[in-house]
Amino acid sequence: MLVSHETPISMLEDSRYYNDYDYALVHLFETQPEYYSFFKQSLLQGREVLLDNSIFELGHAFDPEKFAKYVRELNPTYYVVPDVLEDSQKTMSSFHKFKMQYPDLPGLTIGVVQGKTYQQLVKCYKYMSAHADYIAISFDYSWYKTIGHYEPVERPHVVMDVEDKSLYDKLHKQDERRTVLELLADGRRKFINMLIDDGIWNHNKPHHLLGNSLPQEMKHYKDIKSIRSVDTSNPVVAGIKGIRYIKDYGMTQKPSTMLADLIEHEVTEDEKYDINYNVQQYKQLCK
Repeated sequence: MLVSHETPISMLEDSRYYNDYDYALVHLFETQPEYYSFFKQSLLQGREVLLDNSIFELGHAFDPEKFAKYVRELNPTYYVVPDVLEDSQKTMSSFHKFKMQYPDLPGLTIGVVQGKTYQQLVKCYKYMSAHADYIAISFDYSWYKTIGHYEPVERPHVVMDVEDKSLYDKLHKQDERRTVLELLADGRRKFINMLIDDGIWNHNKPHHLLGNSLPQEMKHYKDIKSIRSVDTSNPVVAGIKGIRYIKDYGMTQKPSTMLADLIEHEVTEDEKYDINYNVQQYKQLCK
């Protein structure tokens, strides 16, 4: 499985040593010319570049006309066709409209599966299987929370004073967030297995996993050869925050900061050490 971790500009050159391909967020091209130049140079070096439409960072897909312009200029290996969060019908319509308006764009198309129910997700999956070159599945569909499993965390329920109450509230919020992360990780695993068991999964087409909630999820995909790639900034953001992966396990929490908000961060030597440790641990989970 090919792995790529979004990285601050100050460490982009280093990222070529630990990333199997380079993952670009299109909205950053507007304000970060150095960022754009890095991916242009990567293509000249013969590296694969995946251009994303930045829907996770923006809350909506990047402007289609501008996106098509950047696809032409950059000439990426693959690009994520503009989609609509958790709306299968609008995502399929967006894919169709984009391909009709820009039929001659360079690179292979990545179609994202979207929906709020299994039936909607299956319908969108079948459409992308028939029309896209590459199928992408996100880590955070709300539907995952209805099918995922989590391990409850036992906490003492006795609150002795105000200070303890404050600590208890903090731990309770951490437990709630961990619960959501576990549901998302287990939910995507179950969704993929359901598609396989129901004979819907297309083993002849490459698949891309958009992001991660918890990295240990990746251990479950070792035998699914059609899952070709994954992207996640998780190991990098965790390293910047001073968080190291648990050896041979992964994480119990996930920093809520998006890498795009840290794109201008100057990575320190200590942070770089933690990042390199985390990305190596992540690769082990994928093997």
